[in-house]
Amino acid sequence: MSENSFDYVIVGAGSAGCVLANRLTQDPSIRVLLLEAGGHDRHPLLRMPIAWTMVSTDRRFDWGYTTEPEPQLGGRRVILPRGKVVGGSSSVNAMRYSRGHPADYDQWKQMGLQGWGYEDVLPYFKRSERSWRGEGRYHGGQGELRVHESPVDKETYSPLATAAKAAGYAETADIHGDVTEGVIRTELTIDDRSRRHSTARAFLRTALKRPNLTMVTRALTTRIRIENGRAAGVDYRHGGALIQAHATREVILSGGSYNSPQLLMLSGIGPADELRAHGITVVLDQPNVGRNLAEHSILPVVMTDKGASAFMRHLRMDRAALAAMRWFFTGRGPFSINGNTAGVFLRTRPELDRPDVQLIFAATSRDAKLWWPHQPAVFSVQCSISIQNPQARGVVTLRSADPADAPRIRLNLFGEQSDIDTAVRAIRIAREIYGHKAMSGLVGEELLPGKAAQTDEQLAEHVRATASTTQHPCGTCRMGADAGSVVDQNLRLRGIAGLRVVDASVMPTLTVGHINAPVIMIAEKAADMIKADQAVGGRAAA
Repeated sequence: MSENSFDYVIVGAGSAGCVLANRLTQDPSIRVLLLEAGGHDRHPLLRMPIAWTMVSTDRRFDWGYTTEPEPQLGGRRVILPRGKVVGGSSSVNAMRYSRGHPADYDQWKQMGLQGWGYEDVLPYFKRSERSWRGEGRYHGGQGELRVHESPVDKETYSPLATAAKAAGYAETADIHGDVTEGVIRTELTIDDRSRRHSTARAFLRTALKRPNLTMVTRALTTRIRIENGRAAGVDYRHGGALIQAHATREVILSGGSYNSPQLLMLSGIGPADELRAHGITVVLDQPNVGRNLAEHSILPVVMTDKGASAFMRHLRMDRAALAAMRWFFTGRGPFSINGNTAGVFLRTRPELDRPDVQLIFAATSRDAKLWWPHQPAVFSVQCSISIQNPQARGVVTLRSADPADAPRIRLNLFGEQSDIDTAVRAIRIAREIYGHKAMSGLVGEELLPGKAAQTDEQLAEHVRATASTTQHPCGTCRMGADAGSVVDQNLRLRGIAGLRVVDASVMPTLTVGHINAPVIMIAEKAADMIKADQAVGGRAAA
């Protein structure tokens, strides 16, 4: 075996890539190359929970993507934070641990995806998790990924829970247990000292000590080399040189819902007409590469904070310095949380079989910044409304044949009227919760949408003017049992041997909540599939 030849080449050291690198290299006979376009995750801000809003758009750690002008949002371009760093988006996200609703996975099974029902995937969630709850029916206690309840301020959480329950939404002690909707305390992927526990920290650090894993950072993969209908390896740029890496068994794409379809198209796999338009030789005409893009949209309801909790006071420069020191030395204090105080998973229509909205209550508004003493500052709190089952679908296409060019991304947010209708109903529910007497000591007047916005159309205008995303893109390399799907139920690319996709792009539909935990589950399950294929002959069928 040559020095640059490996059994498996994994493209992307994000959430899926880190898990795969760990699980595959547990077998010392397997040689793995892990390629990451970003750098290492050593910056201290990447570990601080409250700093996630800063690092998620910091170009040192972010791809810097935006959408194309979104037609339903007045032509606005929406910022799309994506981690370009070891650990991927798990190194820059809000650390929310949320697996999805059981009905999400049972729906996948009903779509013909055998082995993807809730009872099938639950063991993989448990395998990766080291929950603060310990081992049980729904949780793992021995996994690599640490999950803790957020140390929220009871002065904030309790009134919110009281108000939400008065509005008809019961509190649940475990959203992943028997009661899968209602008012919850936030669970975070943080360690015992309130440091971010990304997949790089949880899975990759151990694997990097093994001699059979090689990782190359700041390596931009430019194409998959296809020889005789099989993925033979990849080309990547590193340090100004173009390097070839050979894969004797498989190439595994774990670049995420934007970069995995982009790399497939750059390699000649995708919609034939589009590839030809960019001068790319068509290897496989697969019209659905880049299609089916789904995302949880999000929009704000913002209230003035009367000061009973006033998280903004901790953002005054002198206090922030002390809070940062307290977190660094003790793992406690206001900077040990991600800013969320409570959540509510709810159905805006009673006939639904699972929540279609998540309300995320935060201790301050999303645009809050550090401020100096004697500087005017608006103290505010925010409810972020996340649409859980959007009907609109977007698309990822190529900007050019240059791998360094960002792909074109059109989410088509609120391209379906039903998504706007859901958002309007959710705004009214958030207002009802904020308006309850239990909240009277915490919140004052409504800043957004503002009390003047009362009709459905006025609230819809607020949606179009303010909506963005939760950074949960999925579906662009859709898994399916049908011939038109991009990958099969074993995540193998249809039409090309030795090529697999393992990341959020394979999800056929969005799950309820946040998708980092589902991506980790998918990678856990994929590792077993890959090992099983190797055991029966070492080469995955196309």
